[in-house]
Amino acid sequence: MQLQHVNFKLLVKSQEEVSLEPLIPVFHSWIQGQVLEELLLDVADYRHVPAGPGVVLIGHQANYSVDDTDDRLGVRYNRKAEVDGGNQNALRQAMRASLIACQRLKAEPSLEGKLQFNGHEIEFFVNDRLLAPNRDSTREVLHSDFETFFKKLFRGGEYTLAYPSTSEPRKLFGVSVKSSRTFTPADLLANLDG
Repeated sequence: MQLQHVNFKLLVKSQEEVSLEPLIPVFHSWIQGQVLEELLLDVADYRHVPAGPGVVLIGHQANYSVDDTDDRLGVRYNRKAEVDGGNQNALRQAMRASLIACQRLKAEPSLEGKLQFNGHEIEFFVNDRLLAPNRDSTREVLHSDFETFFKKLFRGGEYTLAYPSTSEPRKLFGVSVKSSRTFTPADLLANLDG
């Protein structure tokens, strides 16, 4: 199975409720400066949707968002365009883009450091139910790709993979990953590039 439409969500520290309103001008400034690798086009505000997509930065090749789906706040990267190469390349590209966005959000003065990656929890999804249905067979096909990727990402440290129930075929196929160590985005980028 060739992975496409890869999504990563890096969960953030949330000691207090985080207002997503300041993200709107931040994302507009990213569009004006075209500060990321993909072409950035627009901003969509879904803050009114409980436990929803939050604020979305819409791009041609990918969308970025600060997403609260399942009441789990995180920075989400949703790759829409195909990525050349195998599954490791698709995973690496999406994780790299996610980490760069996390670094930029942490450094944004208007956000006052309230959006920081918690350092050890990542969610992965395939946003294509036809390509990767939420079934045991999909897990079996992709499990070794995940083990290879996360072993490198966490520099051989311990981590756990938790797959969602396959009894809900309408849910996207995914996996939750939890590292036993805490990493910064810079650490994880160095591991990816190493």
